[in-house]
Amino acid sequence: MKPAFAPHNDKSNTMSEEFELDTDDLNRRMEGAMSALKTEFASLRTGRASASILEPVTVEAYGQRTPINQVGTVNVPEPRMVTINVWDKSLVSAVEKAIMNSGLGINPQTNGTIVMLPIPELNEERRAELARVAAQYAESARVSIRNIRRDGMDQIKKGKDNMSEDDMKLWEAEVQELTDKYIKNVDGALETKQAEIMQV
Repeated sequence: MKPAFAPHNDKSNTMSEEFELDTDDLNRRMEGAMSALKTEFASLRTGRASASILEPVTVEAYGQRTPINQVGTVNVPEPRMVTINVWDKSLVSAVEKAIMNSGLGINPQTNGTIVMLPIPELNEERRAELARVAAQYAESARVSIRNIRRDGMDQIKKGKDNMSEDDMKLWEAEVQELTDKYIKNVDGALETKQAEIMQV
């Protein structure tokens, strides 16, 4: 039997060769939950103009849904204005429609192929509402991360016949460590986003 207390990062010594948990896969999936959260946060409009508010918006172009930044150049010429210079004139109305249906609460104004998005000032009530939505998005990300953790723990339980109890504990500690890291990242991202929303 292998020594149970070999250096933690040397898996070949600490953990039985018969059982190998793919921690890279768990890491990748948790990273995916984190990146989905960032996209959702980007869609929450703060009082300042930012090109990222358009990231989740897709346009019906050439028979398929296309991200807005693939049909025009997005600019932020001033603190409360985002503009989209649409490359193909025939897509201008599709871009306007996509923005109006996106739930961003912005009314586009068009001048030729330039679609202008004036960013309205946020009132106190709207800020509080956006902060609550951000908290809901963060909670969904935490749930996804915990589900991935549970999956990892289930795999360890299934492989318990092929490893010692010490090895099992080491694997479980590794999955927990990964989970804690990502939950902390979610909490940090939420804190930053809420501060941005509440900033007048």
